[in-house]
Amino acid sequence: MSDQPTAQQASASAAPLAASVDVSGRLGVRSGTKVTLSIDAMGGDRGPAAIVAGISRSAAKNSDVNFIVHGDEAELTRLIKKRKNLKGRVEIRGTQGVVTMSEKPSQAMRRTDTSMRSAIDAVRDGEAEAIVSCGNTGALMATSMIRLRKLEGVNRPAIACLWPSRNAGGFNVMLDVGADIRADQQDLLQYAMMGASYARNGLSLPTPRVGLLNVGTEEHKGRAELKVANEMIEKASEIGSYQYVGFVEGGDIPSDKVDVIVTDGFTGNVALKTGEGTAKFVGDSLKTAFKATPLSRIAALLALTSLRRLQKRIDPRRVNGGVFLGLKGTVVKSHGSADATGVSAAIKLAYELAASGFTDRLAARVASAAASTQTDD
Repeated sequence: MSDQPTAQQASASAAPLAASVDVSGRLGVRSGTKVTLSIDAMGGDRGPAAIVAGISRSAAKNSDVNFIVHGDEAELTRLIKKRKNLKGRVEIRGTQGVVTMSEKPSQAMRRTDTSMRSAIDAVRDGEAEAIVSCGNTGALMATSMIRLRKLEGVNRPAIACLWPSRNAGGFNVMLDVGADIRADQQDLLQYAMMGASYARNGLSLPTPRVGLLNVGTEEHKGRAELKVANEMIEKASEIGSYQYVGFVEGGDIPSDKVDVIVTDGFTGNVALKTGEGTAKFVGDSLKTAFKATPLSRIAALLALTSLRRLQKRIDPRRVNGGVFLGLKGTVVKSHGSADATGVSAAIKLAYELAASGFTDRLAARVASAAASTQTDD
């Protein structure tokens, strides 16, 4: 089933699109689109100072975004007062509780006093269009599922991330990267549907190429559920309006062979953090190499523009932020260790998702497509 708008919807949206003179962002956001984001300021490893710094950086780049910030009222007031560009653009919601990184999701989801719960409820109540949190992933998913609810037909929501790739658009979509370590064949099929929808709407790909991550491309390889999912995803390609390329390997994740990589949350999270660690290692190694001798320092100066371009390309902070797909609301999960650059990147993604109306377009399409492919396997 295609995620493209109906003729009626297209007609209704054509006028404002034609009137707009500037379309920017990965999701085709029209300039001037006002969005309010709900920010959990207490969940990150670096504390609220890094999150407020990220908010300030985002505010400086985008005058169309405002914020509801949740957490320790006294501390947030002090931090925000230091940022003159945030005056009049931030509402503080004081909360007493904080969900720690070690807290069990089953405990966190029952607490009503936390910054995470307050931030999610602002989206549920229609006060904000999306939430950004650096907090405990399991707790964020569990609380979001309870407060926002799952889309009809979705068994397990997934976290999708944008992965730098050789594709023309510069990114591939990968899911799940940590929402749930388990995934059976039906879950993997739903991930393929949701991932294709994300790529179609988010990367403007009419027919995304979907691949299933495995230890090899041969059909006889992999666990039993992967083999069954391989057949199911291929059969559902017409319904999901995607091209299925079959099994893909780890080396294909940043390639131009595929647009959407489907896997379980355990494998996806390991792959994601391995990629981020490798990118940091490469960056640090280049810095060390270019400082080794006077000649290498000169070479670094001559190649400065290219090196900066490479650094920006492989810097994991600049693609920080995974979106929870399968919920009745937009939730962006930032890395717990994110600094101001990383938080700003997650805010940018949340803004683009909200301003483009992505969740509204995704919801009915994914729900009906997922429901139509339910099997007894």
